[in-house]
Amino acid sequence: MMGQLSSKQDRLFYSFNLEEHIPKNHLLRSIDRCLNLSDLRHYLADFYSPIGRPSIDPELMIRMLVVGYCYGIRSERRLCREKRGQTTITLTVV
Repeated sequence: MMGQLSSKQDRLFYSFNLEEHIPKNHLLRSIDRCLNLSDLRHYLADFYSPIGRPSIDPELMIRMLVVGYCYGIRSERRLCREKRGQTTITLTVV
């Protein structure tokens, strides 16, 4: 089962706006503008089972890997730890 990240609740619980806290010329903003993965789920749909637990959203996974390569983070576990502590990584991933 292919998971999909839902970002429709960005302002539901608090009034913090991530866009206001990341500089306009930050590297991750450039990556976000250049990386178009909107058709990725369509191409990968045949590889996912309709039953079972949902997977990590494939678009989210690719974005996290690109960010990891840009910052020299080779481990997926370390990348997840870094993401928890840095709001700039969250901008590109979400």
